[in-house]
Formats: sequence, structure tokens, C-alpha cells
Amino acid sequence: MQSSARVTMYSPSAFVFVLISCGICVITVTAQTPTPAPADTPCALKSNTTCDECLQNVTCLWCITTKKCIEYPVKSILPSNSVCPLNDARWGLCWLNFQILIITVSVLAGIIIIAVLVCCFCCCKCEKIGRKREDMQMERQTRLRKDRHKARRSEMQMRHDEIRHKYGLSKDNPYARMDDH
Repeated sequence: MQSSARVTMYSPSAFVFVLISCGICVITVTAQTPTPAPADTPCALKSNTTCDECLQNVTCLWCITTKKCIEYPVKSILPSNSVCPLNDARWGLCWLNFQILIITVSVLAGIIIIAVLVCCFCCCKCEKIGRKREDMQMERQTRLRKDRHKARRSEMQMRHDEIRHKYGLSKDNPYARMDDH
């Protein structure tokens, strides 16, 4: 008994799509899991303390110059300069400059987007190159078939001419009447 195995080939763009989809699902799942806040004390009460104490609460933003612990301004996405300059703002980690964090995340996002676009471009280009190769191969096979057909046709014509000559059927004018011998 033979068992036939079916092999399915997928294009590289489908592979990239699946990877991106899985990555988005993982990010969504990790983003939806709630992280328990160790202390629900308001951020303003942690002013004039240390950065580490302030950032124990995820909703707090530490400003180095004023040594204030303030609520992160969620509505404006980025804290304005009047609240705290980006260069002096700390959120999440005390050693990580907020401005550098934003720049790093932006650059990484840009690199990922460019990498996906380059992959898509390369996949499309590879498919076009594959089609060109296939078309050239088909054209070469067609040319070979025509050449063989031409050679066979000329051989047949020569054989027919020999037979006509043998039986005296070859004449200069094929439309002239046959003479009685």
C-alpha cells in the first residue's frame, strides 16, 4: 500500500503574513493581561522621594528636575514640556530617558515596517523572476519543437521528391498535363 503525501507550497508573502499575525496576537494577549499595581497611592504623595518609589506605580511619571511624581498625562500621550521636559521625564525605569525611549521605539517600529516592506518587495520580485525563467524555458521548448518539426517536414519532402523522381512524376511544371509514354 502506498500512502500519498500531499505537499502544499505557500508563497513567502503568506509566511510573512502568518508571522505578523501571530506577533500581533501575542502582543494583544500580553497587552490585555492586567499587571497588578503594588501601591494604589496617588502619585502626588510620592513627590520629593526617589525615582524608584515613584515608578512603583505604573501610572506615575517622575520628573528629575523638579523631583515631582505626577500622574502620567494619558490624554495627551506624551507629557508636555510644561509638565516635565521629555529629556528629564522617567516612566517605567529610572535609568531610561523618556525621550530616548520614544526615539528607540520609533526607530524599531520603522525598521520593522521597512523590513516587512522589503520582504514583500523581494517576494514579489522573486515570483516575477521565477515567471520569467519559466517563460524563457517554455519559449526555448517551443523553439526546439518548431525546429524538430521543420527538420521532419524537410525530410518528408525529400523522401516524397525521391519517390516522385523514381516513378517519373517530377516535372518542372506541376500543373502541366501528364504525357503518355
